[in-house]
Amino acid sequence: MSSTKDSLVETIKTVVYALLIAGIFRTLFFQPFYIPSSSMKDTLLIGDFLFVNKMSYGYSKWSCPKLVNFLCPISGRILGHEPERGDIVVFEHPTQHRTFVKRLIGMPGDQVQIRDGVIFLNGEEVPQTPDGAFIETFEKQGAAGHYPACSNTPGEGGDCIKEKYIETLPGGRQHSVLNIRNISLDNTPVYTVPEGNYFFMGDNRDNSADSRLAQSAGGVGFVPEEYLLGKVSRVMFSSAGSRLVYFWEWRKDRFFKALQ
Repeated sequence: MSSTKDSLVETIKTVVYALLIAGIFRTLFFQPFYIPSSSMKDTLLIGDFLFVNKMSYGYSKWSCPKLVNFLCPISGRILGHEPERGDIVVFEHPTQHRTFVKRLIGMPGDQVQIRDGVIFLNGEEVPQTPDGAFIETFEKQGAAGHYPACSNTPGEGGDCIKEKYIETLPGGRQHSVLNIRNISLDNTPVYTVPEGNYFFMGDNRDNSADSRLAQSAGGVGFVPEEYLLGKVSRVMFSSAGSRLVYFWEWRKDRFFKALQ
């Protein structure tokens, strides 16, 4: 009887230690993240699986898992490193407390405006060069089963087409952006990014609730630095299916894919 009890105690201790080690690893180093939406196409696709590098920008209380972030008595950010314009950043939404991934466009003190779908940073145009089209199948995607937005009107199984451009940020960093249609957010007022905050946009510009929309309107608004969780630089795994076990729908060409 004693032997059985000792074995149970050892099993419980092993599980507790394993959970503690996993929690520490997730808090300090890398956090897994699954892409559920299309706001970062074609850079990130629904079904991409990533690891967020939490060492990139330092740590705040939001670096801890949400259920236990009260155990992280951190004020502001420690061991902080400033992100770079163009980084793909995972962050905690300041009011909705959901995890988002977007591209960093505006640094503290920047003035950002969108005119006819083109970014102007501090009065200077951020150039976009036509790069053909992004074409995907018009079918339900991911676990949510939503259809992609298209510039054309395809039927089930047809080609869903979006205009594609290469955007070049100050400093020379380049990435692709998509255009679907003309929307109200293609023209905005001038946003002045407050100190200690950042301005984010999705690469799929017409299908992204980002810093162009205030938090009160369901957008991201300005994001304080303490809500940044880390940087994403590579897709680790990707599946086009509604279940990860559907191996015949794995996107092997995206395994370990470096991101721009």
